[in-house]
Amino acid sequence: MLKYVKYRIGRDGVPRRAWPGGERYCRRVSETLGRPVPPFALVRRPAATLADGCVSFGERQPVDVERARRQWLAYLDALHEHGWPTLEVEPDDALPDSVFIEDAVVMFGELAVITNPAEATRHPEIVAAAEAIRRLGYAPARITRGTLDGGDVLKVGRTVYVGLSGRTSRAAVDELRELLAPRGWTVVGVPTTKVLHLKSAVTALPDGTVIGYRPLVDDAGVFTTFLDVPEEDGAHVVVLDDATILMSAHAPRSAELFRTRGLAVVTTDISEFEKLEGCVTCLSVRVRG
Repeated sequence: MLKYVKYRIGRDGVPRRAWPGGERYCRRVSETLGRPVPPFALVRRPAATLADGCVSFGERQPVDVERARRQWLAYLDALHEHGWPTLEVEPDDALPDSVFIEDAVVMFGELAVITNPAEATRHPEIVAAAEAIRRLGYAPARITRGTLDGGDVLKVGRTVYVGLSGRTSRAAVDELRELLAPRGWTVVGVPTTKVLHLKSAVTALPDGTVIGYRPLVDDAGVFTTFLDVPEEDGAHVVVLDDATILMSAHAPRSAELFRTRGLAVVTTDISEFEKLEGCVTCLSVRVRG
């Protein structure tokens, strides 16, 4: 039997009914399985300390935390309206970068790869995310050799492109390859020197075309297909379905380019997160089943 309930994931990883008001977050849940039915997304509320988050490229800018919270809610609304209900991992104001939950865990079907962040201050972020995944019944596997941020992992079909960046090491890429090869995935290391993460430079459209802002892409020839976009923020999309993508509101020319390719484009303002080198992919972990 399926029903709609309002809930979030507590510190112990157990989905519970949400606080009063519920922030409009609903998810169809199987009472027999005890976990959500994909697709859904894991998210984590912005910390009060968000403005103290890591900045590696560019100059630090003032961050309006209250505005960021409103933008985060609007981002969730965009997911909900297009078939992606959300589960919230317990927030933690001691972890300024924790809203970028994609860096903590990467999903490969039933396998959840728990990352090993390069920044020591981010190590505590994976604890609640890993416990939430475990409680939801997914098989966790930890990266223990080298460092890996989820923002460096781009899945295109059965190929996994992994950025060899300042946050992700070759040893971790090799370990990920060992984990995924028996499951039919091919892992390709990609030099990433001009941006924080691989997905700061490139993501992919529903048909598998990799898109990127070429001045920030080390080697576009690594990818089977590549489409150059006219704006940096236009390189970041979340695939909502086979014909719909979610992207930043600050790349209108790129959005129009995608529309000419027959895609429906949903835009959202995430300017406060972009100040911290975040993008639309960083703010959720999409579980596709």
